[in-house]
Amino acid sequence: MTQLAQAIAAAAGTGTFVVIALYLGLIRPARAAVDQERRDLKERADRTLDDARADAERIVRVANEEIRERQANQKRDELRLEQKETQLEERRLKLESQEEGLLKEQRAALEREESIDRRSRAIEEEIQRVAGLSAAEAKGVYLAQIEAEFHEIGMKKAKEAELRAVTEIERKAKKVVLDVIQRSVVDYVTEATLAVVELPSEDMKGRIIGREGRNIRAFEQVTGVDLIIDETPEAAVISSFDPVRRETARLTLMNLMLDGRIHPVRIEELYEKAQTEVSRMILEAGERAAERANVSGLTAKTIETMGRLRFRTSYAQNVLDHSVEVARLAENLAFELGLNAELAKRAGLLHDIGKALGPEFEGPHALTGMEFLRTQGEKDGILLAVGAHHNDIEPTSAEAVLVIVADTISAARPGARRENLENYLKRLTSLEALANDFPGVERSYAVQAGREVRLIVRPEEIDDLGASRLASAVAQRIETEMDYPGQIKITVIRERRAVNYAKSKQKG
Repeated sequence: MTQLAQAIAAAAGTGTFVVIALYLGLIRPARAAVDQERRDLKERADRTLDDARADAERIVRVANEEIRERQANQKRDELRLEQKETQLEERRLKLESQEEGLLKEQRAALEREESIDRRSRAIEEEIQRVAGLSAAEAKGVYLAQIEAEFHEIGMKKAKEAELRAVTEIERKAKKVVLDVIQRSVVDYVTEATLAVVELPSEDMKGRIIGREGRNIRAFEQVTGVDLIIDETPEAAVISSFDPVRRETARLTLMNLMLDGRIHPVRIEELYEKAQTEVSRMILEAGERAAERANVSGLTAKTIETMGRLRFRTSYAQNVLDHSVEVARLAENLAFELGLNAELAKRAGLLHDIGKALGPEFEGPHALTGMEFLRTQGEKDGILLAVGAHHNDIEPTSAEAVLVIVADTISAARPGARRENLENYLKRLTSLEALANDFPGVERSYAVQAGREVRLIVRPEEIDDLGASRLASAVAQRIETEMDYPGQIKITVIRERRAVNYAKSKQKG
């Protein structure tokens, strides 16, 4: 403004033309700049206002979504409560029905008792009249008769009650087990205990064998496996009882073929690299299994040992996948029964860890696994379930029994395992021979891959009650003398035929 005033004052002496020029050169541009600045400020204010409106709309939209979600959750909770109330009402009605049935049976029993008293008095009077027995003697005869009669009635009632209870328990157990299996299914890939390596050509066999067999000898000495190269076209077989060693040898042979330089020194170099790779695979497999089973807090040594199960199989069932499935089954069964699901799940995952331990642990894998986990700081409940899953020690907790059940389900379900023909036939023959040892058995058949034994008995030697006792005795002996996965059903078949002939009266 000082410069403008000075310019105007100077222009006052030079005339109107100069004043106009100063106005056009200084004042109007300044006003234009001010107007432009005002417009810029207005635009920024408008943008700020629009952003604020957008943020407000977003906040309102998020709040509405949260409100709708809470309302939906509330409706689901209300629906679950209504379902629970319906179930409780159904149980109440069922209990009332059972109570009415028991009252009817009680009244019927009282009526039978009164009838028996009347019959007893009549029989006593008749015996004394006809046989001339004393009251004490007649009482003894009558009591013997009543005892025999009631014994038969009691056995029939006990059998009927047992049949009803077993049917109901089996129905409920099948429903629970099927639900749990459906939620816990794990896909299995059948694996062999031999590693077959495909060769790019027949010439590779000679290079692997080497001059006078030096390469194959070096390979077997370094890897500790048997390398079988026979007439099978473009294939070599690696054989070893140690699955980790077999996998390391397989990787070594694959890398040798890719590298092309096959000689003893190179075999040692690539074997060391393969060991590193297998160690990485073991660690990743253990971590992935813990993640799949949703089990946390395992020590690094436990995870590494679990990873070794990736290379172990049992009847061609991968042990690590089996452990994950047992963990899921045990967890779901525990939820169904209201038990400690976390403990059951953790014990299910770790139950076969003893199979991955080295020779420094001697004994059954259940007990060696329990001792190993003890060194890793696992709780007593986990140790008990792991050590008892093959009944090497008594399963004194409900979770330990759940692990046994889950292990049996995983091993016995269709497609999980396979066994060779020789063992299969041997098992069926043993079952039939065991059943034939019992007196009164005419012949027996092992059916459904050995999961059911059907006994045909001689009806003149074994009655209906005896058939029930025979089934129990056979089941108990199978449990004692045989090892088998899952369960075996024993069916006793008793047939009684009455035969007669009608003769023609026509005379020939």
